[in-house]
Amino acid sequence: MRKNKKADMSFLEHVEALRKHLIRAIAVIIIFAIVAFFFKDFIFDVVLFGPKKADFFTNDLMCRFSKFIGIDAICINQIPFNIINIKMTGQFMTHITVSMIVGLIVAFPFVFNEFWRFIKPALKKKEIRHSRGAVLAASLLFSVGALFGYYLIVPLSLNFLGNYNVSEGVSNQINLSSYIQTFTSVILASAVVFELPVLIFFLSKIGLVTPKFLKKYRKHSLVIILALSAIITPPDIFSQILVTLPLILLYEIGIWISKRVEKKNLKRLNFDDDED
Repeated sequence: MRKNKKADMSFLEHVEALRKHLIRAIAVIIIFAIVAFFFKDFIFDVVLFGPKKADFFTNDLMCRFSKFIGIDAICINQIPFNIINIKMTGQFMTHITVSMIVGLIVAFPFVFNEFWRFIKPALKKKEIRHSRGAVLAASLLFSVGALFGYYLIVPLSLNFLGNYNVSEGVSNQINLSSYIQTFTSVILASAVVFELPVLIFFLSKIGLVTPKFLKKYRKHSLVIILALSAIITPPDIFSQILVTLPLILLYEIGIWISKRVEKKNLKRLNFDDDED
């Protein structure tokens, strides 16, 4: 039987191992950030400013649908708004910040994998086998969440916030940093929220949650989901419903995942009892 060398590591040795994983993760983020820095035109003109344009995929699709059903209210982002910069270093610092955020998003699978490699030695062989798809699942859910935020929540948020007026005498001149902050916060919030099934999986593995617990507090979770939807979307019911539905689905998937984890845990316990 192969002995796990990390099993007898001291606290400082664990800290040193974690430091090495963190350095590798940060290095990958910086590399992707440098690459993103040189693709400024594509990142800003196409990716960041794309959702506020009338010909953006989501905007064009919703306008076509609005014409089909005869409701103009859901035709979004047809009135352009200006983005301004009011600081001398504003555009340059925004360029650096956005590059770092892009680096983090693109490097997420590598970052998650480094943390996984750190905790992997503490797991048993069966636990490693059952958790083999954790990195892939987390990466896919993060990407799906980010794309969901980009193609759905961001256009709706920009349409509502960019064209909202308290008076006809006040025109919207959106600051560049404010636009980027709204954009990135929505994307990252959506990506993190979509990690709910992975979170439930790990909580079920360590016994903090069970299918019975998740079902018992299903109504409470709905309130939390509605609150999260209200935070990451503009304050209109239509947007909140669009975000709430997939979150409810993810919660139900989490219950199914928790059931599978519980069954496997019971089988393992029964097997261990039979051996004794």
